[in-house]
Amino acid sequence: MTIQIIPSHPSADGAGVKIQRVHGFRDNGLDPFLMLDEIYSDNPDDYGSGFPAHPHRGIETLTYIRHGGFEHQDHMGNKGGVQSGEAQWMSAGRGIIHSEMPLQKDGLMHGFQLWLNLPASQKMKQPDWKDVGREQLPWHPLEHAEVKVIGGGISLDGQSFNGPLQQLPGSATVADLCLKADADISIANSAGRTLLLYVYEGELTLNGTTVTTRQMAKTTEPEVLQITSANGAGALLLSGEPLKEPVAHYGPFVMNTQAEIDQAIRDYQQGTLTDSQ
Repeated sequence: MTIQIIPSHPSADGAGVKIQRVHGFRDNGLDPFLMLDEIYSDNPDDYGSGFPAHPHRGIETLTYIRHGGFEHQDHMGNKGGVQSGEAQWMSAGRGIIHSEMPLQKDGLMHGFQLWLNLPASQKMKQPDWKDVGREQLPWHPLEHAEVKVIGGGISLDGQSFNGPLQQLPGSATVADLCLKADADISIANSAGRTLLLYVYEGELTLNGTTVTTRQMAKTTEPEVLQITSANGAGALLLSGEPLKEPVAHYGPFVMNTQAEIDQAIRDYQQGTLTDSQ
């Protein structure tokens, strides 16, 4: 089977927050996912400025915090914090303006934000938002690992686990997988689904292909995959059904055509991005 290794690269976003980024905007290669950002730093200069108010249209975001915390506020009056072991889901739909600011002034910040593409039929729907507390996100023990399922469902070593977010685009699954030393587990990938494994700690092998820290492995082939790790590892596991739609991208806007991007920019500039239809 073919396993592609995709390196992440250092970047900055918001008001200068330092991140590692993997994206598929150029070739839509992560479909239905668009981008994954990781924040990992104990230097407040790297994350303290946060993400002041900014717009989105045409996407959903899923924020998952392993250590630290951020607070979301948006134009609809929603306000909520996401802290260690918690997640936050947002559907931008036709338009949302929000901020994401750190809840701490120092210490370790470690988390992820995933962008998922909305299908064309849903890009102009009303925006929505939801906090997912740690009581909804338990760790499930396996013989050689433990898993936390945030969205969708997953089968590991023949056991099935489901997360609280069940309506992600592409019937997506998002899970945090922690492997013990000498781990050896199996995962089934269904036909037609994109499976991504982003290693945030340690090193593992996927069907014999080595994946090291801050690399992403990708496969689209239907097969039972074997994941092993000699010394233990942590990985974010993503899978989803590709939307197979054209992607037009500009900054915080993801639509299907350049004309729709131009309209989103005009709407934002004219103050009508968040108006109801």
